[in-house]
Amino acid sequence: MSEPGLTFRQDYFGDPCAWKALAELLQDTFSIDVDMQASFGGPDPTSMPFGYFDSEGRCVANFTAFSMPMMINGTAVKAAGYQSGAVRPEWRERGLYRDLMQRAFARTAAEGYELDLLLTDKPALYERYGFRILPQHIFIAKTPEPRKPGPPARQLSLDSPDDLRLIKTLLQNRQPVSAQFAVVRQKEMFLLNACFNSAIRLTALADNAIIAWTFDGATFWLLDIAGTTIPSLATILSMLDVEPERIEICFSPDRLDCEASPEPYEGYTMLMARGKAADDIAGPFILSPMAEF
Repeated sequence: MSEPGLTFRQDYFGDPCAWKALAELLQDTFSIDVDMQASFGGPDPTSMPFGYFDSEGRCVANFTAFSMPMMINGTAVKAAGYQSGAVRPEWRERGLYRDLMQRAFARTAAEGYELDLLLTDKPALYERYGFRILPQHIFIAKTPEPRKPGPPARQLSLDSPDDLRLIKTLLQNRQPVSAQFAVVRQKEMFLLNACFNSAIRLTALADNAIIAWTFDGATFWLLDIAGTTIPSLATILSMLDVEPERIEICFSPDRLDCEASPEPYEGYTMLMARGKAADDIAGPFILSPMAEF
């Protein structure tokens, strides 16, 4: 489509001015600061942004696709995620968002993606394009038998260059946290989500696994594990030296060697999917909060 006064651009993250304009659009629309990604090495290099810019260089509309390889039922799936969908108020109701979505969907279809995933609080907007809601569940774990404490765990800081290097290395070389439903590799969102929530703790276990977790003194939330190996829940609790009254696992716990029962997850946004691999997704499962996009 052609809209007077606007210029269409795609794959523009290499232009610092255009990236800044998108960051301002997302800050104004959602009050989130994606520009902090600069301290981690920049945005996801697999990103495929589609946007409209006005004569002053402002980004007035955007929709971004990115590669989000998944492990589903033990099989690696070529999946695409969609994020950063926004239109400035004065440019809404002109078909810009629909146009950008269709461009992004056509791009990923042409590149052979088997699964499309997105998170939204407006599911009806995407149902017309074939997306369906995937109900999610958290997992309430039975407290495992205590184990002797192993080597001391080490708290990590994203402000430490050495710690950040370790985190990025393990994210790059991680094992999927679940064989049932988990990202294979997606370090940019892990780091950004860790920044967005100051309650999240990142702890290294023997420098081959990073535990993302929170604890309020009673409930322990296990958010994700990024590592070359996946330790058991009993090992994690003993090394973190916590004794929670309740344990909530925020990803499918099939690799944790523990007993856990699912409960429906009531979140602000809904996970939606479409594509030939969507029918292979069987619950209960949940997308780790560290992989939310």
